[in-house]
Amino acid sequence: MTAPNFKRTKYACYYTYVAMSSIFSLPPLLFVTFREMYGISYTLLGTLVLVNFCTQLTIDLIFTFFTKYFNIHKTVKIMPLITSLGLFTYALVPMLFPDYAYVGLLIGTVIFSVSAGLCEVLLSPTVAALPSDNPERDMSMLHSLYAYGLVSVIIISTLFLKIFGTNNWMYLTMFWAVLPIISFVLYSISPMPDVNISQNTDSEKSKNKNFGIALCVICIFLGSAAENSMTNWISVYMENALKIPKMWGDILGMTSFAILLGAGRSLYAKYGKNISSVLLFGMIGASVCYLTAGLSPNFILSMLACIITGLCTAMLWPGTLILMEEKFPALGVAAYALMAAGGDFGASVAPQLLGFIVDKVSESSLAVQLSSSLSLSVEQIGMKAGMLTASLFPIAGIFLLLYMIKYFKTHTSK
Repeated sequence: MTAPNFKRTKYACYYTYVAMSSIFSLPPLLFVTFREMYGISYTLLGTLVLVNFCTQLTIDLIFTFFTKYFNIHKTVKIMPLITSLGLFTYALVPMLFPDYAYVGLLIGTVIFSVSAGLCEVLLSPTVAALPSDNPERDMSMLHSLYAYGLVSVIIISTLFLKIFGTNNWMYLTMFWAVLPIISFVLYSISPMPDVNISQNTDSEKSKNKNFGIALCVICIFLGSAAENSMTNWISVYMENALKIPKMWGDILGMTSFAILLGAGRSLYAKYGKNISSVLLFGMIGASVCYLTAGLSPNFILSMLACIITGLCTAMLWPGTLILMEEKFPALGVAAYALMAAGGDFGASVAPQLLGFIVDKVSESSLAVQLSSSLSLSVEQIGMKAGMLTASLFPIAGIFLLLYMIKYFKTHTSK
């Protein structure tokens, strides 16, 4: 009997991450369209992001505690079909029932978020289970392809909306809904590796291991918050705070951000080492970028700060997974699910908080006073306040990583 060829399986996982990127990058591109067509507030738009990641968080927690009740192979295979169902719902309900547009967006978000949660929980351990000479490279490459998927979605979507008009956004969404079906076909003809479900334990080291994993969960929470605050709001920030036309804001802003996000992960896949230092410098860089975007009166400097955040946050999510694997090898799906829960919690809290701050500050009397003195609109002031609030996450990450580096040096042998 010939050994199974897992190369096709690896490519299926890689393609799935590219196809799934529309779940995360398409809705923010449409935020302004939803606000103009359906009168949806920034707080409700932020709530869509919150629902997205809270649903993923629920899936993460289910797999953290009940992994043994799932058939991992079958779950991975049907995951792309759930994505397609969610995106079709997202597009069709507002088109058929425009008076209930937000309800359709909400239902569609819940459905495709289930698939997104499964993707984050299962793809990383599936790739980690594949035979490889360099598993760190494969893990970093997996996450870099997500970033390149963002670039593709942003460019194609921006050009579509420019050519055919934002009122036809639902047809664009249906196009992205078709692509995950290819993932289903690829998984159906590919062998699946045996994924470790149980977690190896050592009674003498379990206390240090549990605390170390808890630190990694907090770290991925802060890193995800730093990355996703900008991912979800850079398009709106470019257009409304910096007054850059939407098309150029999306292409120069979101696309450049995503390119740097992918480039950072690709560079680590090829040359990377000393992941702790990479994470620390990433948090420092992200802090500087958010503070610059929020405080600088120069729109070019603010725009560059938003874009460079992509490079700074590139390794904060996958890098924390690599750090966990380095310090605690042979972990099961439950550990990956717990890490995904931390990342999704950060990705849900931070964008929602930013949207809440933008709305509240824009409506405040202080914003009205600052508006005249700074020659900015109240919405611009609200956006800058949101960026300053988002800076708190990577700033906290700096202090956490300084502690983690010291802790792991003392309590782990790897």
